[in-house]
Amino acid sequence: MRPLRYSINVTLDGCCDHRGIVPDEEMHRHAVENLARADALLFGRVIYEMMEAAFRHPVPAGARPEWMEPFARTISAKQKYVVSSSLGRVDWNAELLHGDLAKAVQQLKQQPGEGLFTGGVKLPMALAELGLIDEYEFVVQPSIAGHGPTLFAGLPKRIDLKLVSRLEFGSGAVAMRYEPRR
Repeated sequence: MRPLRYSINVTLDGCCDHRGIVPDEEMHRHAVENLARADALLFGRVIYEMMEAAFRHPVPAGARPEWMEPFARTISAKQKYVVSSSLGRVDWNAELLHGDLAKAVQQLKQQPGEGLFTGGVKLPMALAELGLIDEYEFVVQPSIAGHGPTLFAGLPKRIDLKLVSRLEFGSGAVAMRYEPRR
C-alpha cells in the first residue's frame, strides 16, 4: 500500500501562508527529494491552482530563479489528483477525484508504488481527520508571521505523533517528520 505523506512550511507561530515564508535553494532541493518519494500528488483546488500558476512550464526567461527549475520540472511531471467541487476540469497531468474522499484516497493508496504526497491546509485537515495521512513533515521556519491561516485549526480530535527524523537547514529552518502513533 502506498503511504500518504504530507509536508508543509510553517512559521513558529503556526502560520502556513506561503507568502509569509521566504523560499531558498536548499528548501527547494528538499522539496524535490520529497516529491521523488511519490508517484502522485494529491491536491485541493487552492494548492493545485497555486502550484500550477507558479511552476507550470513554460515560463518567461527570468520569471523565477534558476534554482527553482528542478522543482518546477519535478512537480510538472508528476501525476496529480485534485479534490474540488468547484473545478469542472483540470489538466497539467491531473485528474479530478470524485465521490467520497475517504474511499477515493483509500483506492489511490491501494495502488502499487512509492507513495502519495499532499500539501496545503484544508485538504490535509480532512485527510488527517479521516486518519489517512501516514507521515507528517513540518518544515518550521525561524520567523513569526503574526497572521495567516494556521495548521489544523478546528481539527475535532487529537492526533498523537512520534518523531521519526529531523533535518536542519542553513536558514535555521528545521524539517521534522512524524508518524501517527497507532
